[in-house]
Amino acid sequence: MSLVLAVEIDGDGAHPAAWRRSAHPPSQLLGPRRVRHVAEVAERAGFTLVTLEDDLLPPGGGGVAGRIGAVERAAFIAASTSVLSVAPVISTTYTEPFHVSSQLASVDHIAAGRAGWVVATSPRPEAAQAWGRPAADPGPEALDAVRVVRALWDSWEDDAVIRDVATGRYLDRDRLHYVDFAGGTYTVKGPAIVPRPPQGQLVVLAPHGVVPDGELDVALVSGADVDAVRRAAARTTTPLTFAELDVALDTSADEAGEAGERVAALDRHTPWPASGHLRYTGSPGGLVALLRDLDTRAGIDGVRLHPLVLDEDLAVLSQFVIPALIKDRLAARPLPGASLRQTLGLPRPQNRYALPGGHA
Repeated sequence: MSLVLAVEIDGDGAHPAAWRRSAHPPSQLLGPRRVRHVAEVAERAGFTLVTLEDDLLPPGGGGVAGRIGAVERAAFIAASTSVLSVAPVISTTYTEPFHVSSQLASVDHIAAGRAGWVVATSPRPEAAQAWGRPAADPGPEALDAVRVVRALWDSWEDDAVIRDVATGRYLDRDRLHYVDFAGGTYTVKGPAIVPRPPQGQLVVLAPHGVVPDGELDVALVSGADVDAVRRAAARTTTPLTFAELDVALDTSADEAGEAGERVAALDRHTPWPASGHLRYTGSPGGLVALLRDLDTRAGIDGVRLHPLVLDEDLAVLSQFVIPALIKDRLAARPLPGASLRQTLGLPRPQNRYALPGGHA
């Protein structure tokens, strides 16, 4: 399989001061035109997937202290694109898995099977204080939430909607199932209020270690260099592994070192905090070489890029990096009409309740 290309498009970029170099007024950041524009640029460039960062607390670090919910933006992007897949980041801490399941299934219906979910947690004490709950280890709740969401996606069989005009029945009640989940912090009975997603199960991604690998389709791994990424990928047992990669690029071929100058200029306002991701600063050609190295030496299946400044670095990725990867057959554009699962080479799961021995 070719190297899968994903890009994070929240805000103005990965640097907290990226808004200072954006090509739009700050007042337009949260508007629909901005969201649509960035998604369309990514789709035309040939990216398979965009992700949308989110949290229960507002963004900080000296940047713009506001954002629209990731699910709402994902639904808008799904309706505004035709090939690009979209995966919102949704925290499992303090959020109801029943609502998460319904929201994500709805996005997958809007996208005709091009949706995913980046699982996150909110361990900061400020989040617990905002919700009036004691701070606790978010891991067990995250595991429960992913299991509940997946079960709810299966609570409608694929053919549960029958639309029988003669009898006036919209649903076959025998094809709806109760999940009957009891966890440490909540219970869920179900069934869902949204039909099973087109993909059956959305593609579930998460940083390695957030939830057990058995609950994921894609693990997101980090490391300071290619060898560290390789070691991190070797520790995963998920079907696919993507490397996290921060990038700051020279904006033209004859401006060697210009990427470093842009980083330094932004750092004078507020530092670019360490993310734990592999970080690349330099020419587009150097990034192509790094991605080739990740593909051959680290054995990863894809990358999620975090551009320094979206308005600057996304254009360079579109003009120089992705065309070179496609030309060298290291990457490929997603095919029209394909679901995200199909693009990633993942099978469409059978409904657990429709299998022999499945239970209601």
